[in-house]
Amino acid sequence: MDGNDMLLSPAGVEALRTALTRAAFTANGIATRLGPQATGGVARNDFRAALRATTDGDPLATLIRVFVCEQTEPEAAVAAALAPLSIDEALAAGLVERYGDGLRMGLDLEPYGDDWWVLADVPASARPGRSLHAEHVLGIGGATQTMIGAAVRQPVGSALDLGTGSGVQALHLSTHARQVTATDVSRRALRFAATTAALNGQQWELLRGDMVEPVAGRRFDLVVSNPPFVVGPGTTTHVYRDSGRVGDAIGAELAAAADGLLTEGGTMQYLANWVHVAGEDWGERVAGWFAGTGLDAWVIQREVADPMAYVNLWLTDVGEATDPQRMADWLDWFDAHKVEAIGFGIVSLRRGGHDDPVLRVEDLRQRVQAPMGDRVAAWFDRQDWLRRQGADGLLDARYRAADGLQLRQEATMGPEGWGVDRQVLTMPHGLRWTEEIDPLVLALVGGADGRLPLRDQIALLAVAHDVTPDELGEAAGPIVAHLVERGFIEPVRS
Repeated sequence: MDGNDMLLSPAGVEALRTALTRAAFTANGIATRLGPQATGGVARNDFRAALRATTDGDPLATLIRVFVCEQTEPEAAVAAALAPLSIDEALAAGLVERYGDGLRMGLDLEPYGDDWWVLADVPASARPGRSLHAEHVLGIGGATQTMIGAAVRQPVGSALDLGTGSGVQALHLSTHARQVTATDVSRRALRFAATTAALNGQQWELLRGDMVEPVAGRRFDLVVSNPPFVVGPGTTTHVYRDSGRVGDAIGAELAAAADGLLTEGGTMQYLANWVHVAGEDWGERVAGWFAGTGLDAWVIQREVADPMAYVNLWLTDVGEATDPQRMADWLDWFDAHKVEAIGFGIVSLRRGGHDDPVLRVEDLRQRVQAPMGDRVAAWFDRQDWLRRQGADGLLDARYRAADGLQLRQEATMGPEGWGVDRQVLTMPHGLRWTEEIDPLVLALVGGADGRLPLRDQIALLAVAHDVTPDELGEAAGPIVAHLVERGFIEPVRS
């Protein structure tokens, strides 16, 4: 996109970058200036210590007060802090706005990462009583951070960000993709993304259109999306949250489009909401999205909300929490469709070209340690390894128990002492899997020290359990495959 498609002129972007760099208005620069106590307070929206630390009136102090602490400052001080960007261009772009006898932030200019800046709209919480623009552009929120942490960060040739908004996901893609393409249905959002890209010295292909429509017929090595996933009757009031699809159809639509978007071996990941319908298994329902796609699919449910909490959350997000009719209409729709709850999670897909794609839909609430992108990549790699082995390969391989693996036991005191009721393997980090096991599995995992092939382990265990090695090997194969998939044991790569 050319300079006419940005919020600022190309010269204005250069001037703003110069001002921000000169003042050290970066995440590290702000933390150094404020110190740990004030920085921690800012994270909780407590600006008192930060305001006490920024009374000097120098450019960094002024920028912190305006864009971090949401204060109104004298025009002369703001002009000095933004120079060489002129106040006239800053006002025209909406970067700052007149308020009372000074200037305050008109846009959210957020220092991010080591030396990035992201431009977005000011959130509703900072402008009580003001309705959000229908094409409101989000900054870096919780869902954004979830997608950032979940994305697989491996070098790729081409990457696509569907529904880019302010361009945060595209920024991260630029660190490991040679070419970045980003789409959005909102022309306004693309102007923000173009400005974010230019401000950070990036060049992306920016295309306007609804989700995958602008890239029809093209394929990418990696696709990520934090789409407008909010579940409801299909009305669109704010494009960042409302897709215009009824219910959770946007998640199913992206699943159906994935195969046509991905190169061989390519990965697609997106955030989604899905409804829990009375009398239906939510996992089976979501699994239906991927039937016939030919893709390996791993769906992780991270959170579940009841309808009232869900509607409250999203109405508050746009400053409409006091609109009882809007709330009633939304809740009535949930009631009419027997929606008991709404799940939130991460969908990860890979186009592996297999005749037997793997599909897992799992509830991992409270058990996911961020960031998880490396763990998603490892899960797909383990699936590929298991396919290559076959039954004989599994038995010939050597295994090692995962680092930090824990065994927890529950026992009951009886006449003859403690009797073990239950044994559970636990991963204390990563995805924090737990798995109830029997003595055979305990013996297999306990013997996984990387020295003996599984076939030899089974021969020893067969003697102890008075069965033939073939019988035990047949029983152990699926168990071992499951333990490898979960990461409880790891194959020793020779």
